[in-house]
Amino acid sequence: MDQLSKAFVEYLQIEKNASPYTIKYYRDDLNTFFSFLNQENIERLQNVDYRVVRLFLTTLYEKKLNRRSVSRKISSIRSFYTFIEREGFVKTNPFIQVTLPRTTKPIPSFLYQQELEKLFDANDLTDPIGQRNQAILELLYATGMRVSECESLTLSNIDFSIGTIFVKGKGRKERYIPFGRFAEIALETYIHEGRNTLQQKAKSTTQAVFLNAKGTPLTARGVRHVLKKMVENAALTVHVHPHKLRHTFATHLLNEGADLRTVQELLGHENLSSTQIYTHVTKDHLRNVYMNSHPRAKD
Repeated sequence: MDQLSKAFVEYLQIEKNASPYTIKYYRDDLNTFFSFLNQENIERLQNVDYRVVRLFLTTLYEKKLNRRSVSRKISSIRSFYTFIEREGFVKTNPFIQVTLPRTTKPIPSFLYQQELEKLFDANDLTDPIGQRNQAILELLYATGMRVSECESLTLSNIDFSIGTIFVKGKGRKERYIPFGRFAEIALETYIHEGRNTLQQKAKSTTQAVFLNAKGTPLTARGVRHVLKKMVENAALTVHVHPHKLRHTFATHLLNEGADLRTVQELLGHENLSSTQIYTHVTKDHLRNVYMNSHPRAKD
């Protein structure tokens, strides 16, 4: 099982280009399944049938896991069995006929314009770290890119002449995202000033756009820490994470009239259904549309 698990992880890394976070979830889900098989004295993956699968589902619910967690685990193990079936280690996939529990997708939380303005005013733009933080904030909001995409950006990915960024997303999917004047100013200031100062602290050069205080590439964890410090400096009571800026990017575009297909392309979503969750609107926007559109809404 360990050898097949390692082979599956290599498949996810090489063929699927899965992120480290995705791989971690797959590993955790497989370990849960293997522990269950060990407890049931099932030594071979070929011995898993529909009856075993149902028993596994029962144990998951007995652990009080929510439907979303159960659905993810079943989906992970189903993908694992699809892989080992393709490789000829098993003849059938016992998880293929399992109906995943229906889950409700939560409406993404996002930031209001007033909250964003406080964040934009939180950084010291005369300091290299402050310039970097401002560039990260402006870029995440301007492009809606994932934190993993932000982490892997190199200087050659940015084309200031036409205001676009080349992004390598999930599953090796590539796309170009435009960015506006505010992000352009923040990026140019950081790259020409703050980044040079930070780069001098490192022993070797790097093409990574965002650097830490030691002059080495900033990690995804570092980006999250940067946003946390910005929230503290802005004295905001809301929790801000990189994906929340992605939610905000999509929500604000749709609220201002952008079409769903365009937002799908900008976010790098493979399926339109992933983008449709952003079609919710704020109460203020809904009221403004009503007040400006309904013939009897005002004098």
